[in-house]
Amino acid sequence: MLDIKLIRENPDVVRESLRKRNDSTSILDELISLDNRYRQILTQTEELRAELKETSNTLGKIKEKPPALIAEMRELSNRIQAQQSEVTSLDTKVKECLLQIPNIPQASVPEGKSDKDNTVVSQSGTIRQFDFKPLPHWDLGEALGIFDFQRGVKLSGTRFYILKGAGARLERALIAFMLDIHVREHGYTEMYCPYMVKRECMVSSGNLPKFADNLYHDDEDDLWFIPTAEVPLTNLYRGEILEPKTLPLHYVAYTACFRREKMSAGKDTKGIKRGHQFDKVEMYKFVEPDTSNDELEKMLHDATDICVKLDIPYRVIQICTGDLGFNSTKTYDIEMWAPGCEEWLEVSSCSNCGDFQARRANIRYRTESGARPQFMHTLNGSGLALPRVLISVLENYQQADGSITVPEVLRSFMGVDIIKKE
Repeated sequence: MLDIKLIRENPDVVRESLRKRNDSTSILDELISLDNRYRQILTQTEELRAELKETSNTLGKIKEKPPALIAEMRELSNRIQAQQSEVTSLDTKVKECLLQIPNIPQASVPEGKSDKDNTVVSQSGTIRQFDFKPLPHWDLGEALGIFDFQRGVKLSGTRFYILKGAGARLERALIAFMLDIHVREHGYTEMYCPYMVKRECMVSSGNLPKFADNLYHDDEDDLWFIPTAEVPLTNLYRGEILEPKTLPLHYVAYTACFRREKMSAGKDTKGIKRGHQFDKVEMYKFVEPDTSNDELEKMLHDATDICVKLDIPYRVIQICTGDLGFNSTKTYDIEMWAPGCEEWLEVSSCSNCGDFQARRANIRYRTESGARPQFMHTLNGSGLALPRVLISVLENYQQADGSITVPEVLRSFMGVDIIKKE
């Protein structure tokens, strides 16, 4: 969340940020009004407490307690109690409003209203020219017997599917491959995290209250299924102060992810592009503020390195202000080419969140022993997200006979060089 001092002292900075994000909400004006009232009542309450203390001191020096003075103390005490109740209520409302205001985009982020205004930064890899018409992954998967859409729906409903045999092994191979690269070559520490977290974890990561409708929730225990490993990784040090020389911390984690995908009829409904449950390898960093943009560029490299090693064409997108994620100050997306679908598929989103999540989670660090604690910066990025990587592998490596050549880097994980009909 944003620093309340920034909003008090420079509200126009936040107002301009909302304009750039194409956010017409009136929440900022509501917050400013509530905060002004909160500080006014708080000051009045503190003045009443000082008056009560002075009256109490005066009464303590008098042997014969005047009834009028005693009555005055009771009245002051009652007024303080009533005002304190309002202070508490206003403080809660201020914090609720603060949690709904998005992060401020960096000056380098291009201004735009929607994803149509995003900018292609670079494109790499050679798009394969087929001497046959490439099939989309849903046709390939069903013909090979590695997808089962009907039984996925039978088990869990729409937007669920089953990977069978080589399909399941390919998914597992991609996950293991990506984790190994990030750990062995990119220097991340692998983590295995819970798939369900407490409500405060969702608030700290920026998912609540903003995105409650997109999350799965267990009402009885108030546990939330994670939409990404970013959530538990953000909360590893929630409420802690890290000692000097602890930063930077680089983590990578595989998790299943759960989201309520809400789509129009006919939009992205075929195949496995969008589902309520999917797999993802997530990179996460805790860093010092003056290094965070350099760390973002490194994270972007680490994500694109997976595309390079898989030898699949990809492009990097600079996200504009109107399409920027709620937590982010700056974001790059990575898209892989899928020749069967004939589209670029987003497989990663790498973001610098500044101190936005650290403030929500109250995670601080000391630059040196005895120094005043300050908020660190956090970054997150898919490294990469499935099943879209699996889609790109199937469609880019398909052969005329319907078989799939396994990318060289995955063969030791798969145990086969070619996926044929099972």
